[in-house]
Amino acid sequence: MTKFATSIDRTDIFMKRIFIVFTLVLVGLALTAGVRDDFKANPKLSANNYQAYNDKDLPKITPAPEGYEPFFINHYARHGSRWLISESNYTRPLNMLEMGHRNGKLTRRGEEVLQVLREVYEGSKGRLGELSDIGHEQHQGIARRMYQNFPQVFKDGAPVVARSTVVIRCILSMQNEVDVLASLNPRLKITTDASVATMYYMNYTDTVVRPLRSSMSETVRAYRNKWVNPKNLLKKLFNDQRWVKDSIDMNEARSMMVNLFDVVGNMQSHHQFENVNLYDLFSAEDLYNVWRYNNVYWYIHSGETPLTQCRVDYMEANLLRNFIEDADRATTTDNPAPGASLRFGHESVVLPLCCLMGVNGADYRTTDLETLDQHWQTYKFFPMAANLQFVYFRKAGSDDVLVLPLLNEHEATLPVETDVAPYYHWSDVRDYFIDKLSRQPIIRL
Repeated sequence: MTKFATSIDRTDIFMKRIFIVFTLVLVGLALTAGVRDDFKANPKLSANNYQAYNDKDLPKITPAPEGYEPFFINHYARHGSRWLISESNYTRPLNMLEMGHRNGKLTRRGEEVLQVLREVYEGSKGRLGELSDIGHEQHQGIARRMYQNFPQVFKDGAPVVARSTVVIRCILSMQNEVDVLASLNPRLKITTDASVATMYYMNYTDTVVRPLRSSMSETVRAYRNKWVNPKNLLKKLFNDQRWVKDSIDMNEARSMMVNLFDVVGNMQSHHQFENVNLYDLFSAEDLYNVWRYNNVYWYIHSGETPLTQCRVDYMEANLLRNFIEDADRATTTDNPAPGASLRFGHESVVLPLCCLMGVNGADYRTTDLETLDQHWQTYKFFPMAANLQFVYFRKAGSDDVLVLPLLNEHEATLPVETDVAPYYHWSDVRDYFIDKLSRQPIIRL
């Protein structure tokens, strides 16, 4: 009787384990399907940091609790859409197709793609890394909506302090925003600055981060080799696969595929090319896998993962302290003037800052890069012109200050309890940030 009962118990435990595993698999498939569905609806989302800013159908801001009005905005924004930074991003796929063209090995589609790449490369000459036409417009629109959404912040005489990194695309992004604000209210007190003196928080070079990232280089490269498969792409571009095998190194083909993927994704940054669609070159699986590799790359370079001792996102500790200091000046003085603290920099700052703050679950921790795509997705954080706005509200006769976090003009969440969602009590958020900063891992290299 005892042995029989034990057998039943073991069978029950086994079936429960099977059920749990099956449930986890279904959940994983559902999460993956969600990302795939996003890409099916809009393949341009897969462009990672080359995704253009989406200002269509932005949600309305939830009204503040009764009696609260906005008085201050704390902000960091990425520059707007730009040309690719490295010439090799353009020339690697271009040169490979030119070689095929010279040898008569391009398909009809390959010849069409070659012509597009020639035009894109020609347009990039002398403009590598520069702000594009769409990049200028993105920041103009963001500034206009910021003014319209929170007019109390931009009253006559309100100080607007704008700072940029020393990179020209960031300076021009700043200038586009402040020009719009000045046109909407010429009586604003606007100051602008771009200086090496502020780079310690605007775009800090953290000497600890580089070796931590480097320690994962081989792992990231292994995922590239595992997921980036140029076989289908090469068939679409070249008409002779025997020639391809004899003439093109597969590692070079992988690099070409990643570069071409970036060129195709970044075409949405230019009016001249935004309606030229080359995504048919990538199967749904290819598109997903190249994005998935890039997703791993950015997680290692910005995320709060034990693989890099949960230290990389602390590269933005100085910037978070600057956020807190500016908020303290705005919230602790008697009858503080309304105004804004605007900062303009890079996606390589926006993403780790979101991770450090825990915006929308960006502080997700894992060592399982195989399933990262199910839980953490780059395209939800840092398109071109990505912006993080902390909007502060106060109520007459009350010391309580509320803050509304916005990521890309959408209401965002923080890992802080609140009874006024989507708003938070600034004192609670401030305490959380101070505590987070106090827990910065000490790394001995």
